[in-house]
Amino acid sequence: MGTTAISTHAKPGLNGKPASAAQLQPPSLFNSFWIAGFESACHLNSAGQRLDMIAVTQHDVQAVEDYALLTSVGIRTARDVVRWHLIDKGGRYDFSPLTPLADAADRAGVQVIWNLCHYGWPDGLDLFSAEFVERYARYSRAVARYFADRSDLVPFYAPVNEISFFAWAAERPILYPFATGRGDEIKKQLVRAAIAGMEAIWEVDRRARFVHGDPIIHVIPPRDRPDLAGAAAIQRAAQFSAWDTLAGIENPEVGGDPRYLDIVGTNWYHANEWECPDIRLRWEDEPRDERWLPLHLLLKEVWDRYRRPIFMAETSHFGAGRARWIREIAAEICAARGIGVPIEGVCLYPILDRPDWEDTSHWHNSGLWDLVPDGENRLVRVLNPEYAHEFAAARESLAKLQCR
Repeated sequence: MGTTAISTHAKPGLNGKPASAAQLQPPSLFNSFWIAGFESACHLNSAGQRLDMIAVTQHDVQAVEDYALLTSVGIRTARDVVRWHLIDKGGRYDFSPLTPLADAADRAGVQVIWNLCHYGWPDGLDLFSAEFVERYARYSRAVARYFADRSDLVPFYAPVNEISFFAWAAERPILYPFATGRGDEIKKQLVRAAIAGMEAIWEVDRRARFVHGDPIIHVIPPRDRPDLAGAAAIQRAAQFSAWDTLAGIENPEVGGDPRYLDIVGTNWYHANEWECPDIRLRWEDEPRDERWLPLHLLLKEVWDRYRRPIFMAETSHFGAGRARWIREIAAEICAARGIGVPIEGVCLYPILDRPDWEDTSHWHNSGLWDLVPDGENRLVRVLNPEYAHEFAAARESLAKLQCR
């Protein structure tokens, strides 16, 4: 990738004017515009239990079927995971948990963006230690060698999932290591690890591409509390913190540089807009709160800030709202491309239904496929008809903009 400097201000498009839809090239970064995301979280929950969503959803044992399902609906790119805590044995690497997933993707001809650290790391490893960064770099190099030995295709990796969100959640404390007051420290440490990992991967394969996903948000003060405008602005600005640090705009002592901010992944869910401090603007309401900021304008803000390849790295809803959500996403992506934002893809995350992190008996009903027990310890993949209908319509509407 290039090393063009990143500005924190909007830049003009071609000929000094904002880019228009007519000037946009068809998306070409990924094998398909629509991307499937397999839920990959593998952290410790509040009960101290190690999560492994790949195993809970049986993607580890049904990977061949799962990847075949993707191609049946025209999806040829996916997000999947290299489970660090299973593979890194403290100096040696056991890739047997990864091989069935990689084999299944290859068999189906599906391109994969491999998550390298999705909230979880090996037992006994201290996030705040220098060893964390060093061990992550060694692990990343080993993963890069594994894939380089398998294929000549350009590899795609997500080094550390949702750095800004993770730092915020760990400080709340919602996510392990439940470190109140250490959010900024966590963010810097994870950026250090991501940079070390990217450099280690480039030592193996200079062609490697990197996705950095984080939520995009909109935060406003309550109508009757204009005094909270400053606090709301600080909350909202935090969405850019990890990307800015990777690019060397913020916290330069961490070692960021524009070359590290390769592909920007924007994550978007129904709870991403709220009144400061934490009262959600309800996406479900009709009429919707007039202060709700449409997704296409948020995407434009990110594009104008970084001018890096951009895609939606996560989006979905749950229950009966799944169909309405994907219909609105399609409309917003059309609107974004209509104002010159070159969105390269949309990842349905999760593509398979998933249980709650804190209560694995509670399923969210959030996938394109529901998971139904067959009575013999197997979760059968059942296409949700309403969601599938709207997804087909979304694919058709975006195909008119050459987003296939």
